[in-house]
Amino acid sequence: MSEDAQITLPVLGMTCANCVASVERNAKKVEGVHNATVNYASEKVSLDYDPQTTDIQLVVERIGRAGYKVPTATVELPITGMTCTNCANTIQRRLNKKVPGVLNAEVNYATEKATVEYVVGAVSRADLYAAVRAAGYDVVEVSDEAEAEDLEAEARAAEVRHQQHRLIVGVIFTLPLFLLSMARDFGLVGHWAHATWVNWLFLVLATPVQFYVGWDYYVGAYKSLR
Repeated sequence: MSEDAQITLPVLGMTCANCVASVERNAKKVEGVHNATVNYASEKVSLDYDPQTTDIQLVVERIGRAGYKVPTATVELPITGMTCTNCANTIQRRLNKKVPGVLNAEVNYATEKATVEYVVGAVSRADLYAAVRAAGYDVVEVSDEAEAEDLEAEARAAEVRHQQHRLIVGVIFTLPLFLLSMARDFGLVGHWAHATWVNWLFLVLATPVQFYVGWDYYVGAYKSLR
């Protein structure tokens, strides 16, 4: 039995303890994953897994099907020193098998480039460079390392903007619904507030709050049962 390896993956979209349990449960369903622990505060899941049997790509897909997202990115690395397709295959195999967090790597001998899809925050450019050099070849280091490191932050910022938009929509529809319904219940408005059309207005105001603003919670509740 091979020794367990560890990897930490960022996970976006968790909103409660049920989400944490769902991510942990789904990650552990992947073959070779022996333990999965979610840190809700940092939005990361730490895995103990058998590197011989576990495909991290399957973990990412499983978490995605549960309703959450592991941010990924793709980078092209210019490779030097290749003389044949076997060289390309050697580098490709090294990147896919020896770098935890690499989801897929393809090396094109004709263009002398490696296209690597990886989990943001779990793999650095330095890890990729080291893997290529360990295979006996060299790589032209690209200059946007800082940009690559910011991808996780950008993904989290996009998630925050999405939630802020839902909050604004919720306030726009909830505030008039709350004020009018409370005013009617306490007799602060006229008899017109008891008309049938007002009840329909309440329905119109409540519907986007329930099924747009609150949609993630319904989905999360369903996913947590899986």
